[in-house]
Amino acid sequence: MADTKGFSSIETPGYVGFANLPNQVHRKSVKKGFEFTLMVVGESGLGKSTLVNSLFLTDLYPERIIPDAVEKQMQTVKLEASTVEIEERGVKLRLTVVDTPGFGDAIDNSNSFSAILEYIDEQYERFLQDESGLNRRNIVDNRIHCCFYFISPFGHGLKPLDVEFMKKLHSKVNIVPVIAKADCITKKEILRLKCRIMQEIESHGIKIYPLPDCDSDEDEDYKEQVKQLKEAVPFAVCGANTLLEVKGKKVRGRLYPWGVVEVENPEHCDFIKLRTMLITHMQDLQEVTQEVHYENYRSDRLAKGIKGKENGIKSDRDHNGPTQVGVSSVLNEKDRILQEKEAELRRMQEMLAQMQARMQAQK
Repeated sequence: MADTKGFSSIETPGYVGFANLPNQVHRKSVKKGFEFTLMVVGESGLGKSTLVNSLFLTDLYPERIIPDAVEKQMQTVKLEASTVEIEERGVKLRLTVVDTPGFGDAIDNSNSFSAILEYIDEQYERFLQDESGLNRRNIVDNRIHCCFYFISPFGHGLKPLDVEFMKKLHSKVNIVPVIAKADCITKKEILRLKCRIMQEIESHGIKIYPLPDCDSDEDEDYKEQVKQLKEAVPFAVCGANTLLEVKGKKVRGRLYPWGVVEVENPEHCDFIKLRTMLITHMQDLQEVTQEVHYENYRSDRLAKGIKGKENGIKSDRDHNGPTQVGVSSVLNEKDRILQEKEAELRRMQEMLAQMQARMQAQK
């Protein structure tokens, strides 16, 4: 008689068991871990690093050297990617934060966003090449899933640089506008500034990340949460990594002569709302990046490749005739693919050799 230990009879007629499939997906996802890449853009001194450290309760920039005023004038925009592994209740998150020191600090900022555009396209191109390669199992996703764009609280709305930057990037990345250092202005000023910024975003045709609409079967609490998050855009935030004691409780905040600004108090700023938006919609941000922004890049890239091939075939026809062209273009394409595969095989062999050397060294 067959051993049926560990198996129980299904008591409910018509029950198959695929209702447990979500549990399998959950276990697999938790075991694999999650990846997320966040870009922060804004002028120096708006508290970008402090806010990111406050959001994820970590120190992403332990050895950062802050340039002085003279160095800032000469500084060009460079991108710095910092990666940290965060674990919470058994769930692992590989967080990469891409900072943009030097943005908006120069006298002439006309080309300050070109380096950022190039970086975003480079990550899409790398992902496209990895997808087309032989080893597709362990592709590292470094595409930018979300961009926090920091707006100064001291102006009367968006600056020309803000408008130009968001117009250049809104078709490539999910933009979330953030009013920095919200503790520097009053509540009425924040409301006026929010209205002004949203009016300007709409008038310039800028597309910011749209929070997804709730389904009809969602519970009322979640619907109310999403409604509040939509109303809070652009998020007026302030960050702090200092723990202060307020009424016998330890809170993260900033101490002023007139009192304490509590970072995690919804009455003081939108920090909690921004973090809730990022965490609860992290999967949607990744899906929009994959299904909209990356697909746009991929289709454009493939279209340019096809046009390039057609132009090459046409020029070859003019010189060599139709028969020679077809053969030469096909051969060139095959050679190129073979070279790419050989290069990738060499890289994999080198990686294996390095791993074997490490294992021998550990023995």
